[in-house]
Amino acid sequence: MSMNNKQRWMGGVVLLGGGVLLAALLLKGNEEIKQVEAQPSASTSPKTQTKPKQTTEGQMVQLQPLAVDVETEKRLLEEQRRAREKAVAEQEARAAEFLAMQQQAEADAARKAAAEYAAINARRTAAQESSDNIPPELVGEAKAKNQQTNTVNKTTDTAKLDAEKKAAEAKRQAEADKKAADARRQAEADKKATEAKRQAEADKKAAEAKRQAEADRKAAEAKRQAEADKKSAEAKRQAEADKKASDAKRKADAEKKAEAEKARELLENGDKKWMVQVALAANQANADAVVSKLRAKGYKVTTSPTSKGIRIMVGPAKDRETADAARKKITSDSSLNMKSAWVIDWVPLDQR
Repeated sequence: MSMNNKQRWMGGVVLLGGGVLLAALLLKGNEEIKQVEAQPSASTSPKTQTKPKQTTEGQMVQLQPLAVDVETEKRLLEEQRRAREKAVAEQEARAAEFLAMQQQAEADAARKAAAEYAAINARRTAAQESSDNIPPELVGEAKAKNQQTNTVNKTTDTAKLDAEKKAAEAKRQAEADKKAADARRQAEADKKATEAKRQAEADKKAAEAKRQAEADRKAAEAKRQAEADKKSAEAKRQAEADKKASDAKRKADAEKKAEAEKARELLENGDKKWMVQVALAANQANADAVVSKLRAKGYKVTTSPTSKGIRIMVGPAKDRETADAARKKITSDSSLNMKSAWVIDWVPLDQR
């Protein structure tokens, strides 16, 4: 009986030790997961970050800092997530292995206790059957021993139940820790995905603003160039107009000069120089108007500049009488309105 009790107590101790070892392994696994999750948060600058990478032995290796853009950040976050999931899977596999070992030990202890309990019952039945031949004092001793055995069995059963209860509690705690770790990982992944999305949107807005500014600058430059081209074309047209006006003026001056030269040649070198002076114009415009009227009537008109104005003359005539007849004809023409015409013996200024 003492050997059986000792075995039962050893089985209870084994169960308790297995539960304590499982709880320690679970706590250690949670600490390693927290360390793995805490490592990516340490960075040296906003643009560079050291990414952990898990080897086949489960150890974490620090990668070199990299220049981060949106695509690289997504790739590194995905590698980090896979590394954390692998570490958690390995930890869970170890915990499941230890839990299986504990359950196997509990099953072995339960089978052994059941076998011992069956043997005790068999012995108790045999003793009961032979109790008729046992003296009364031995029967009391046997009852005392049976009562002691029952007490030990109850204690063992209580220890077994406690061990099972602790193992179930440790399992529930491990599952709760796993769910909490999964929730933290998911929250961290969502947070990083949201941050990456915000950063991508900010980069997109910055690029759009840059493109808009470049487009505005090009539009302003094109507008300035168009205005400059317009001013240049306007200046060119004005220069051409001024040139044409100047050419026209020179041509008119040349024609007037040629006409004056022709009249001067006729008066200076001709036989007759009797002229009918019909008007003295204040300026060239008035002189041109009078000349147009006279020529429209068929008269030969000559102009000569003087210190008081432009002299307008009709002729020359062969003699004074012819010139005077022309004067009378001109003054009697009401359409010409030239009442003050007179006859002169005209000599050019350079010959006086």
